[in-house]
Amino acid sequence: MRHIVWDWNGTLFDDIEAVVGATNAVFEPYGVGAYDADGFRAVYTRPIWTAYERMLGRPLADGEWELMDQGFHDHYHRLMLECGLTADALSTLREWEREGGSQSLLSMWWHERLVAKVAEYGIDRHFTRVDGLLHSVPGGHKAESMVAHIKALGVDPADVLVIGDSVDDAHAAQHVGARAVLYTGGMTSRRDLQALGVPVVDTLADAVDHA
Repeated sequence: MRHIVWDWNGTLFDDIEAVVGATNAVFEPYGVGAYDADGFRAVYTRPIWTAYERMLGRPLADGEWELMDQGFHDHYHRLMLECGLTADALSTLREWEREGGSQSLLSMWWHERLVAKVAEYGIDRHFTRVDGLLHSVPGGHKAESMVAHIKALGVDPADVLVIGDSVDDAHAAQHVGARAVLYTGGMTSRRDLQALGVPVVDTLADAVDHA
C-alpha cells in the first residue's frame, strides 16, 4: 500500500464524547435515557437515521430526521470544541510521510468545516487532498464519496488502504477495491468491526502497520 485514505470523525479526530453528548441532547426531549460511549456504539450504524430509529423504537416521521440532524450538529459544533486529535494521530501522519507514502482525508462531515478544522490543527500539509460533504444528504453512506475521492486522486485502488472507525468505512473501501483497517476509538463497537473480517486495531500506529 502506498496511499492511505483517512477518515476524520472518530479516527484522526477524537470526538466520541462530543458525538455522544450531542446525541443525548437531541434525544432528551423524547425521554430516551442518556447513552455512554459503549451504549452509543451498540446502536450506531449508517445511515444514521437508521440508528435514530433504533433509539426511538419506531420509524422517523416525515421531516423528523432533518430536524434531529440539525439539532445534533448544533450541539456537536459546540461540544467538539473540547475535543482534539487522537493521541497518536500527528506522529502517525508524520511517520507515514517519512516512509514515502501519500495520504488524503475523506469525511462525511461538511467540507468547509472540515477544511478549516484540519488547517487549524496544522495537519493539512500532510494530505494530498481533503474532501468533506458538499451536497449529499448528511448521515448517508460513504461509498459514492469514496469513488469520487479515489478518482480525483488518480491512484489505483489496489494501492490504497482506508483507515476509519466504522462499518461504513470498510464498505466504502470494498466498493472501490481498496483494503481497510478499522480503529476501535470511534463510534462502532469492536464486535461490529470484527464481524467484517478486516483488521481491527486499537491505535492509529497499528493501523498504518497494515500498509
